[in-house]
Amino acid sequence: MIEKERFHVLNYVKKEEYTGSMDGMRYMLRKQEEGQDTKLEVTIWPEPFGYAATPESKKQRMNFVFSEKGLEEAVDWMNDQYEGQKALWDVVK
Repeated sequence: MIEKERFHVLNYVKKEEYTGSMDGMRYMLRKQEEGQDTKLEVTIWPEPFGYAATPESKKQRMNFVFSEKGLEEAVDWMNDQYEGQKALWDVVK
């Protein structure tokens, strides 16, 4: 599980995409600007391939407010997806 207390990546995401993985689930966080709105886009997909080599059909996305609160909600969503789709992430083990 991703621990919210230790996952302080928002300042990094302001400038660059942030990628990581957790037991078979890969993820990417990036800043998305839509007009005057700035959102935090989170994408998850199963290992073993990186973002560019993974078909779009295997990626799942969700948008959050670009703030610390939005980051906390994003972590909750990623953890929920990890637990709820455990069989998908376990395939690569």
